[in-house]
Amino acid sequence: MTIDDVTAVAGEALYLIIKTSAPVLLVSLVIGLVISIFQTVTSIQEQTLTFVPKIICVFLSMIFLGHWMMNGMTEFMTRLWSDFSIYIR
Repeated sequence: MTIDDVTAVAGEALYLIIKTSAPVLLVSLVIGLVISIFQTVTSIQEQTLTFVPKIICVFLSMIFLGHWMMNGMTEFMTRLWSDFSIYIR
């Protein structure tokens, strides 16, 4: 296994991590921003107000996107294990 092979596999893994985690992180970012704007407009300074909606929305996004996320990770691992004989040369 050459350095180029290791770099290619690591690059694919990092791309998969970013592609898989980005939707959930974006949901959390948008919900946090909306709640922060709401708190600023209404002058509510409750610290726990941001956590519960974020947790609920992240949980719902994981439910709706979980199949897609697991499918991508499964395809990557299947491809990695099927090409294992190439990597050990």
